[in-house]
This record gives sequence, C-alpha cells and structure tokens, in this order.
Amino acid sequence: MIQTKGIAALKAKEALVPYRFERRDPKEYDVVIDIKYCGICHSDIHMTRDEWGFGSPFPMVPGHEIAGVVRTVGGKVTKYKIGDRVGVGCMVDSCRECAHCKKGMEQYCIPGNTMTYGSMERDGSAITQGGYSDVIVVNEDYVLRIPDNLPLDKAAPLLCAGITTYSPLNHWKTGPGKKVAVMGLGGLGHMAVKIAKAMGAEVTVLSQSEKKEIDAKRLGADDFLNTKSPKVFQENTLRFDLIINTVSSADLNMANYFGLLKLDGTLVSVGAPEKPLTIHPFPLILMRRNFAGSVIGSIKETQEMLDFCGKHNITPEIELIEPNQVNDAYARVLKSDIRYRFVIDMGKI
Repeated sequence: MIQTKGIAALKAKEALVPYRFERRDPKEYDVVIDIKYCGICHSDIHMTRDEWGFGSPFPMVPGHEIAGVVRTVGGKVTKYKIGDRVGVGCMVDSCRECAHCKKGMEQYCIPGNTMTYGSMERDGSAITQGGYSDVIVVNEDYVLRIPDNLPLDKAAPLLCAGITTYSPLNHWKTGPGKKVAVMGLGGLGHMAVKIAKAMGAEVTVLSQSEKKEIDAKRLGADDFLNTKSPKVFQENTLRFDLIINTVSSADLNMANYFGLLKLDGTLVSVGAPEKPLTIHPFPLILMRRNFAGSVIGSIKETQEMLDFCGKHNITPEIELIEPNQVNDAYARVLKSDIRYRFVIDMGKI
C-alpha cells in the first residue's frame, strides 16, 4: 500500500484537517501520479457539506482537478511513462460495458461512473479519495496528458471547470456566427468565456455584478449585460443561440433567461445548485426553445479540450494557495471572493 498525505473532511460541514490514508499498490494497468496541484471546485464544498443529499461518505478527501507527474506505472501500461505530465478529472473509472461507455461517453455511464472521490471502487474494496493529497493511483484509461505549454498549476482547473464548459459548447456546435451568453462569471463562467471566444463565437456575459464588466471584457467577452435591470431582458429578446448557465444558485427567474434565446435556442445548465430551479414551460413552448443539462465530458473529449487549450494558450485565472489555507479558501468561494479559481500547491502538504 502507498502511504498518502491528504486533507479531509471527517464529518459533514466540519473544517477540513490533515489526514493520512493508504492508496492501493498499482495494478498492471495503473498509473501512480505525484500530485503537484489540485483545484478547488464548488462541488467540493457541496460534497464535504453533504448539501446535495447524496449521502456523502466520510472521511472524504475532495479534489477532482488534479495535475501532476507520473511516479511509476503498472507492468502493462502503454499510454504513460515515468515523468509524464498528466491530469485526472472527475472520474477514475466506469462500467465500460453499458451502451454509453461503449460509445465513448463514460461520463454518462448508465450504472454510474466511479467519481474521483466519494464513490465506491468498481471492485467494492474502498471509497475513492481525491486530489487534496500528494499521490493518486488511477487506471491509465482515465488519465489525461497535459500539453507541455500549459503550466501544471493553471492546467489543474481545466480538468473540471474546463471540460464542464467545453463539452456543451462543443456539443451545441459553438463557432463563428453563433451568439453565446454565459450566465455568471466565476470559476466555470470565466472558462466558458475564454473557450467560446476561442471557438469563434460572439460572447456575452450575463451577471448581476456590474463590477465584473471590466473582467468580462478582459477575458474576451464582446458584451456584458447587467441582469439586475429588467430592461436587459426586454431589450435582448431572441438574441442568443446558446446560453451556458454556470450559476450555482436556484434564486433565478429562468423565464427571463429563456426569453433571451432565439427560436430553437438552448439554455444549458452546468452549475449545480443545492435546491431545484423553478421553471414555467411557456417561454420554452412559444419559441421551441430547449432547456438542457451537461456534465463534464468523456475522456476522449477531455483530452480534446486540453489539446484545444494548449493550442490556443487558454488557462484559468488562478490564486495559488498552500494546503493549510483550504478552509479559508472555502469561505472565500462562498463569498465569491476569488478571481477565479483556487489551486492548492500539493507539493507543500
């Protein structure tokens, strides 16, 4: 077994603390990764507080935005070698047998994929533990290669925030001539802006925080709409082909946002609030609009996203912190006091 140092929530809603545990020795297709950096996702906060009602298992080591270097590999590994720069995202396995897995869409595994933390291993041997730690062992099929021009600390959030926004933008064919709006300018939203712009779309940020307009334009947005003003919704009816909702709040009048969509336009929710959204079907019915959801991406698509970001030099805006600052970072995330992603320097654990 591999002795591992980490940071864990021992119970729901309690502060995270130093935690020692064991990783499995590598099996023949496993890659052992020395974790250098791990991003903090709002999902980590929801999970450690058991806010989604899934019954979070404890102790829990969060973290699914992992960037590191290969320490060693199992005897039959062919995809990676010692010293490779790699990443691990939100899942570390899937059933591989269902119709979705066989189509290369393991993020939608029908029995459920194995999440990087908080899931039962496929063999039932243990609960997975995440990237707030110094080492992780992952099957080679669920490891990603990080382009050489992307710094590891900035690459880490791409493994969740990057792919969570890239996947719907890619699926709904974002490109030149498309008008895309991004709801919220946080960890997910700022990545949606950068990626949509690199895909060639006209990009608008929708935010209730007027002070974010300068940042929105700096990040590449063509326009900014302050949604605190009712006039915004009246003056921009039928404007957008696609809206990406990155907001982790249920306190939204969704009818207003549906009204911004063109005929056959789509609003995709990727933010995951702890309470359900309330919608009325009329704004959808009257213009054949679509309300959809999207969750991360397949391993193939995640690698495609990393290569796309490498090609276009796209990285998130980060604030690098030490492991002992995690609880303070959580508090700041809840206050929206971060521009735009915390990343933990796991080399200092």
